[in-house]
Amino acid sequence: MKLNELKPNEGSVKDRKRVGRGIASGTGKTCGHGQKGQKSRSGVAIKGFEGGQMPLYRRLPKRGFNSPFSKEYAEVNLGRLQKAIDDKKIDAKKEIDVVALIESGVVRRELDGVKLLANGELTTKVTLKVAKASKTAIEAVEKAGGKVELLPEKVKWVGKKYSET
Repeated sequence: MKLNELKPNEGSVKDRKRVGRGIASGTGKTCGHGQKGQKSRSGVAIKGFEGGQMPLYRRLPKRGFNSPFSKEYAEVNLGRLQKAIDDKKIDAKKEIDVVALIESGVVRRELDGVKLLANGELTTKVTLKVAKASKTAIEAVEKAGGKVELLPEKVKWVGKKYSET
């Protein structure tokens, strides 16, 4: 067998449909698109159209409300913070902020800030700088001899105005 003797299997390759080549071809003039109408035009893609039937996206129920002003916080529990301090991933003598929490692996990413929650127990004296904290978490930190400093919330551009909530 030689390279010039190679050819595809019988019937595996078809000639392309040549449209607009006269009436005798069967696909002349309108090229198989019929006459007039939306689908005979170029660039037509009717997504979600079900021929006058109520489309699926309108048949399904819509639930709830998504506020454009909502915030998503990275949550840190006191127990997780204490474990990181015990494992020497965080230095308790220094101020603990978002950067320190990310570098130690306690928080994966900042999102709209860090929120301190009171799940678990804190025994070490620490100074925390976070966006939000629950009342019980603040009490637990102060009970251990530390303090919590709340940072101002990030300003977010929404439409034609700034949102600070």
